[in-house]
Amino acid sequence: MIREIVQYGHPVLRQRCRPVTAVDDSILQLVSDMLETMVDAHGVGLAAPQVGEDLRLAVIDVSHDPECVSWLKVNGEDAALDSIMPLIFINPDLSYGKEKEFGIEGCLSIRGIRAEVRRPMTVKASLLQLDGSVLEIETDGLLARVLQHEIDHLNGVLFVDRLSAVAKVSMRNRLKRVLEENA
Repeated sequence: MIREIVQYGHPVLRQRCRPVTAVDDSILQLVSDMLETMVDAHGVGLAAPQVGEDLRLAVIDVSHDPECVSWLKVNGEDAALDSIMPLIFINPDLSYGKEKEFGIEGCLSIRGIRAEVRRPMTVKASLLQLDGSVLEIETDGLLARVLQHEIDHLNGVLFVDRLSAVAKVSMRNRLKRVLEENA
């Protein structure tokens, strides 16, 4: 079922989400709905708060562009991107590489706004799977950026919060209009 994607200004987007404590039928249905919603919205990632659920759960699928990462390790071994897509995870833990780069980001919860965001180039993520196993992922490129973006959502952080001070000032009026439209 395609769910409504909540928009900028909705309080759930600013909450640190609750951990998933059990994977039951309602969680499995939510995951199915989120994947369907993400595809319908032409997104590459979707976090539970974006569909109004206060849970540490997200889905990612960047398989449309296998060249979007230059390397990927899963549980310490080189891996192909399509071997983990779509990526579904709960209660993630993320650590960042030291080097940073700029990249254009948008968000399904802030329609019509795109901006350059500076983020770490590489990440290491410990991602709890629905079956209780843990994927240890190390990567770069689009997958690293999307992991950071979606995990930010689980912590109540939006990509516009990561803009430089100058970019925030120039974006202020556009965000104000978006808030008024969503009120």
